[in-house]
Amino acid sequence: MAGPLENTRVVEISHMVMGPTCGLYLAQLGAEVIKVEPPQGDKTRALKGMGASFFPTFNRGKRSVAIDIATQGGLEALYRLLATADVFVENFRDETLARMGVDHATLRRKFPRLITAAHKGFLSGPYAHRPALDEVVQMATGMAYMTGPSGRPLRMGSSANDIMGGIHGVVGILAALLERARTGEGQEVRVGLFENCLFLVAQHMVHFDLSGTASPPMPERDFSWPVYDVFDTSDGRQIFLAVVTDGHWQAACRMFGFDDLLADPALQSQMGRIAGRAGFLPRFTEALAVQPLEELCRLFDSANIPYSPINRPQDMYEDPHVNRPGGLTSSRNSDGAPFRTPSLPIEFDGISLSVQSDVPVLGADTEAVLASLGYSAGEIDDLARSRADAA
Repeated sequence: MAGPLENTRVVEISHMVMGPTCGLYLAQLGAEVIKVEPPQGDKTRALKGMGASFFPTFNRGKRSVAIDIATQGGLEALYRLLATADVFVENFRDETLARMGVDHATLRRKFPRLITAAHKGFLSGPYAHRPALDEVVQMATGMAYMTGPSGRPLRMGSSANDIMGGIHGVVGILAALLERARTGEGQEVRVGLFENCLFLVAQHMVHFDLSGTASPPMPERDFSWPVYDVFDTSDGRQIFLAVVTDGHWQAACRMFGFDDLLADPALQSQMGRIAGRAGFLPRFTEALAVQPLEELCRLFDSANIPYSPINRPQDMYEDPHVNRPGGLTSSRNSDGAPFRTPSLPIEFDGISLSVQSDVPVLGADTEAVLASLGYSAGEIDDLARSRADAA
């Protein structure tokens, strides 16, 4: 199926995760996303260690145009490209954009129909000048406090804020496209990494505002369910079990022969079972410890009780649900190495957008894109050289 954003042109100048995630999402939805890079390439391409996956993960399916926009000719080429675009995605500091000549005020004056999507550390306010990283805002908003035990704040185990910030950028862009269809005018959409993380901890803020009681860190939280725990299995694995309804409780107790728990007057209500956790939880621990993981999964699945093995990210490549048709997208890195990523978590009329999307080689589309803008071969060669190369 053609993507819903087919015939939408996006120009992206961004790096790391948040801005590229926005561009990736738009590309997967069918937009033409042209990533403008310096002649040396986006610095994210050169990251090592755990950062080595950033560029291939978040830049699939884009076109790469390598020009030096720090030169007057390069900036004019970018302007010519933006004149053909619907959306401009960036995640640089406002001061940097102003020096480059691509700040919102300049672009709004030149291209009144253009939608700019600005991914920032903070939105307007006292902190607007501060730089931010995913871990910084997790510490600042209380997310890290809620994730680790007392005295040991921990960041979440992925670039979740950056990724969700990019998705918020997509939401804003889609709304702005609808608004432009009505008014004919573009606008600036701004997304703040800090505000994104604040949105994620809102439930704990509201809990305090309504109750006057502070939420403890998640590892020390008060339990809202009778069984909501990780258990060891007989084959050295671990499983998470969630017994959260009357039906779950009855099914689990019958499964393990806990007829006395079913008959106990103190355990007839949800609140009674929560209060009685300390008394019966060791019995669940013992019952699960003598069963292998696969058998427990079969039992809980048949009883419709929520559960999950404790998996690692690499285990997902063997998961049957992940491997369903459309669950994974096959790609090739810019060096030709194949890899697989999860498809977008969306279905349209039951169809997953599993878009085969490769990582662009640096500057692979420079000639084609600039030629479509009217540049000659000699002019393209000049634009693709950096100031250092030309010196």
